[in-house]
Amino acid sequence: MKVATLSVPPGYRPAQGWDESLAWVPRSIYTIPVEATEDQVAVILAASNGYTVRARDAADGRVRWTSAALQPLTPVEAGEGGLGGGDARTEIPGLETVAINGSDHFVAWTHGIRDKDELHEGTEVLRLSVYPADAQGEAVKPLREIDVPLSAAPGAISLHGGRDGQLLVGWGAEALYPSSTAAVDMASGKVTVHKAPDRLLPQCTEQGSCSGSRVVDVVGGTPLVTSGGGGFGLPGRWSSDDVRPRGLPETSGMWGSLNGVVHSTTNGRVLAAWHPDPQAEGAAAHPTWSVHDIRTGQLLASMRCDYTVPSSDHGSRDTEAVTSINDRFLFAGPVTFDLERKKGLCTAGDGNRKTVLVASVDNRGTAYGVVEETAETESPTLVQLDLTTPTGTPEPLEPGTKAPVVGDLKGHGVFITRDANEALLISLRRRS
Repeated sequence: MKVATLSVPPGYRPAQGWDESLAWVPRSIYTIPVEATEDQVAVILAASNGYTVRARDAADGRVRWTSAALQPLTPVEAGEGGLGGGDARTEIPGLETVAINGSDHFVAWTHGIRDKDELHEGTEVLRLSVYPADAQGEAVKPLREIDVPLSAAPGAISLHGGRDGQLLVGWGAEALYPSSTAAVDMASGKVTVHKAPDRLLPQCTEQGSCSGSRVVDVVGGTPLVTSGGGGFGLPGRWSSDDVRPRGLPETSGMWGSLNGVVHSTTNGRVLAAWHPDPQAEGAAAHPTWSVHDIRTGQLLASMRCDYTVPSSDHGSRDTEAVTSINDRFLFAGPVTFDLERKKGLCTAGDGNRKTVLVASVDNRGTAYGVVEETAETESPTLVQLDLTTPTGTPEPLEPGTKAPVVGDLKGHGVFITRDANEALLISLRRRS
């Protein structure tokens, strides 16, 4: 099978693999309609009567199954479903993965208005269509379809899948996290809207004391909450103050807010950031970054890294925590952890060395990232790092080299580019 010409890093075979071209996907979009499990890749295709999901074997590109058509909803226009804006991007359907009773499932989602006609305004929903990843054949129907009522501008919805059959849907005015969330039990279809996150944590006993709290994940039906006043935890199970890395102050800032902010979560792991002791000097004055088990709060690894602690009520996040396929490595921007060795690697700049933002890590610890530039550049420098070494010293790659977005999927890297006709190109290339 002839494959597209692609400049890949050393360690990948540019002529061995397969491609999937999605010509229907606009150039400017909010999300990419691609999702992967350990052994297959699913995409969304445009059809004359809606959209379909197609899943391929990661190793050889063989089509495993194709869904029946997803019936489209009436699109939400800018100015409907929340605040509009001048964003020129197009909202298209997307994919998420959720493990239900230990088995992987693909969830196709569409945002729009159902039952709208000449006589009815209709209801705005996020529709979730659930498919078992091990399905077979053609015109596969979803196990169930779940409608989540919400009100959101195009592109202002986030989905966060978990390993215990829970999916967190977020929307609304954003700080570090959306202001409104709903937990969806994918096995039963039950939708639970979190109506008062400011009062979920035990320390939020007084009205307004935790203003700006957000639900950031859900496990076993219990929400993980980060407080607008600092601190986080799983109500009734554990609090950040109980799992704070050794040597850090209990509170931070002039108002004495509880220390600790959830940066992001992934695959049952919580990536958190902590303010240092204000009297500390040198490296001790850098923030501490840590990884915790979401169910117990157990501290899995920590390190100091000169990377800004986000503000839970006013902050923003350019990166989210991601794990390698085997869960050994967790990374977000210049913060990377080897959870097997319980070691962290910080690739933030030091005044001379430039910051490297890690973009992907394979199961062996080979990472790829870009050098953060102070001025915008069309072709940022791509580097390769070995996270199993003490320093992970970055090595620049040839200009034009593409980094895999997933480093190791059944011996392949997943690359996402645009071809000469501007079609979205999903490419898997075999590792050497």
